[in-house]
Amino acid sequence: MRELNREWRLAALSGAATGLLLSPLAPTRPSLGVVGVAPLAVIALVGLRPRDGRSPREVLAWLALIALSAALAGLLTGGARLAAIDGGALRARPGTSAEIAGFVSGVPRRTGGELAVPVDSPAGRVLVAVQGPVGEIHPGEEVRAGGVLAPPDPWRAAYLRRQGIAMTLRTDRIDTGAGRRAGLLGLIDGIRDRAERALERGMPDREASLARGFVLGEDDRIDGWTREDFRRSNLAHLLAVSGENVILLCLLAWPLFALLGLTLRARLIGALLLIAVYVPVTGAGPSIQRAGVMGAAGLVAALADRPRSRWYAVLLAVAVTLAVNPRAAGDVGWQLSFAAVIGILLWSGRLVTTLIGGAARGSVRRALVEGVAVTVAATVATGPLMAHHFEQFSPAALPANVLALPAVAPAMWLGMLTGIVGQVAVAPVEPINWLDSLCLAYIAQIAHWLAAPSWASLAVRLPTVWSVVASYAALLGAMELLLRTVRRRRGLSLGALLPSEARRALVALPIAIAVVLLVVVALPVRPFGSAPPGTSGLVVRVLDVGQGDSILLDPPDGAPVLVDTGPPGDGVENRLRELGVDSLAAVVVTHDQSDHAGGLSGLLETVEVDRVVYGLADPRLRAAALSAGARPYRLAGGGELDSGRLRLIALWPPRELLSDVGRDPNELCLVLVAQWRHFSMLLTGDAEAESAPIDPGPIDVLKVAHHGSEDAGLDALLGGSVPKLAVISVGEDNPYGHPATETVDELRSHAVTTMRTDRQGEITIVAEGGGWFAEARRSVAVEQPPAGIAGPP
Repeated sequence: MRELNREWRLAALSGAATGLLLSPLAPTRPSLGVVGVAPLAVIALVGLRPRDGRSPREVLAWLALIALSAALAGLLTGGARLAAIDGGALRARPGTSAEIAGFVSGVPRRTGGELAVPVDSPAGRVLVAVQGPVGEIHPGEEVRAGGVLAPPDPWRAAYLRRQGIAMTLRTDRIDTGAGRRAGLLGLIDGIRDRAERALERGMPDREASLARGFVLGEDDRIDGWTREDFRRSNLAHLLAVSGENVILLCLLAWPLFALLGLTLRARLIGALLLIAVYVPVTGAGPSIQRAGVMGAAGLVAALADRPRSRWYAVLLAVAVTLAVNPRAAGDVGWQLSFAAVIGILLWSGRLVTTLIGGAARGSVRRALVEGVAVTVAATVATGPLMAHHFEQFSPAALPANVLALPAVAPAMWLGMLTGIVGQVAVAPVEPINWLDSLCLAYIAQIAHWLAAPSWASLAVRLPTVWSVVASYAALLGAMELLLRTVRRRRGLSLGALLPSEARRALVALPIAIAVVLLVVVALPVRPFGSAPPGTSGLVVRVLDVGQGDSILLDPPDGAPVLVDTGPPGDGVENRLRELGVDSLAAVVVTHDQSDHAGGLSGLLETVEVDRVVYGLADPRLRAAALSAGARPYRLAGGGELDSGRLRLIALWPPRELLSDVGRDPNELCLVLVAQWRHFSMLLTGDAEAESAPIDPGPIDVLKVAHHGSEDAGLDALLGGSVPKLAVISVGEDNPYGHPATETVDELRSHAVTTMRTDRQGEITIVAEGGGWFAEARRSVAVEQPPAGIAGPP
């Protein structure tokens, strides 16, 4: 009878999870007939319960009826939950002007120059999209904003629907008030705010931003270069709170629990208590709650002795997370977390046995190997989903995650300890943060090293659900075959030459390599970021517009972006027409002066433009954008603009200077760094280095500021950025003497090859594969560095 009780519970849980999973596809208000089936199903279950002497067929029929009845209950529960979620959304006719007042209900996210703030207002939940420089805004703060209501952007409509948000309020200003959320949510907001402030004390800026990502799931302050390293090395999951992170947090605490001599049950309870503390410290948002549930399920699944208990834990986590929000299954984080948990369930224990055999559970060695096995199993299991959602496969994923492993757990433990101790304002957290910064710096260095090779990230397309299913079928078969092969080979003569642990490690190493090779060979692969067939990589054209600036950046997987339009009447729109460019993702106006923005009106009349991007608030630019049907979009230091995989990151000016309307416009000119794969180009506009103190790091190409005018800060900029090529946009026989002799000499002294539009005409730079090259429209001698110094590759 005990066995039957276990079976019916598992059947009920499976049915309920299935019903909840399907509820988004069903009507939110079921018919009366469907509701009426529920009591009939209960009566049937009671009447058909098998008695003693039951046959297997009767048991199976009864279990099937339980599963169907639970699925119906899950369907009805999910529908009711979805109706409640959708009922809390603000709805109005698009284009309606509105004033919104409420409380920030989630973590604000910065995308380029836009800040997206979810707000709970008396009128309903809404996303406030603020275009322009905005200060820090925290969950739970009171905010006010006025603007125009619009449907969500298509790329985030599904995400917002899962949050119960149906409209976006577009505005260029949001004001914070003195009020805060009350009740339990307000208490959690306070805990999170104190933890956030504590993580910033006594820690370098980069490590502090990483700590906020690791512990609180807030990755908006992490600079673009570091974020790209983590993405390419497949360590990006560390920058946001996920179920896999929570599992690692707990399982990697095993050495400490083992040293304390705790039993298995005590260690499990301790790990679950760790999760219970972690969730409120990180703010207890929906994604963090889900991560806590998944982490607890993965922990039980990894440690349970009976397979049925493991699957029960996973199904319970599925049911709980879907009962909270039935649309959670559409979230990429949900899918990746459960893929990681299932991979841990299937392979981590067998990997441990393969590596160290039957070493005692209480040993530190076994606990450390369990951490490696969990990391490997989770990384392999999430591979097909990464290819499906991000068209990316990272051969660097396994070595990066394994090498980072020794510092991941301490970084999270120390960060959480800071969050706890920091609840007391006067408590000294600086020593903890100093240790934490060392761990975070190590992880960032591993990410940088493993992101550097051209093979670190490959593009693998799995466009359909069936291709994902086929990939997982192949992955399961390959892993099963490899693990069985390794187990059969334990008795080979290798054991006579090496200790058993070394032998097992060497035999297990091909598991990861073979899986990687299987995926790479079996699927259509091309270098990540390379152009589709028939096109090149990124093409940058420094247009010849006389004494002015206009640079076209054309990525292979996105619409082109034009930085500045040159002087009026110079025909930049005609050149775009010759190039076949009839639409632009954005026109960036670095500053509103004639030689940079004079051609804007003519361009907007002939070319379809999605956004007009600028820094200083400028009613003229805003009006020009709106009249042409484009979106005005303000950008400042730290902001970002993307098109495909092309990223334009603003380095200057900082937000606080944009209110200084009396300052020289050249000094407040937007300075951008364009990044595509490993190619980078600094676009300085007219902001000379002496007035715009920036540190872009190493770059490939420099667009010399202000048409090559004299710049006292150029020497320091060249010393820090070490460009291989400099381009100067300048008109022939201009009356200003540009480029200045001092500037040309400075470039020559730093061995920088120089190209000029007054001599070479339009300059084209093509970045593809692992390198890049530059060519000129006119065959005129290029200013080369001194003999023996190489120019651009």
